[in-house]
Amino acid sequence: MLYLAVKAIISALIIVAVSELAKRSPAMAALLASLPLVSVLGMIWLWRDVPDPERIAAHAEATFWYVLPSLPMFLLVPALIRRGVDFYPALGAGLVLTVSLYLLTAAIVSRFGVQL
Repeated sequence: MLYLAVKAIISALIIVAVSELAKRSPAMAALLASLPLVSVLGMIWLWRDVPDPERIAAHAEATFWYVLPSLPMFLLVPALIRRGVDFYPALGAGLVLTVSLYLLTAAIVSRFGVQL
């Protein structure tokens, strides 16, 4: 029961962080909200707090651009694990890849006028 409560609290904290961060930085909230459920809940709560269509649109668009570079992690981690790499080093490599791809994506899309 305690484990379930801890999971619920951690999940709630992530969702609250997305909605609060989105008030100041839609792109950073999008980075945190890479999971669709968190993104949807974050957008719902942001709309309740600050019903600003442009802010919601910027958040949704930035979420799209941050989801794309996160996808290769879900290929790298299992590939490394299947090759005998322990879970945490494989996860760490996946996170390093994802952060690197986030930075690369932000640099590339900025050349096309997309602000993240």
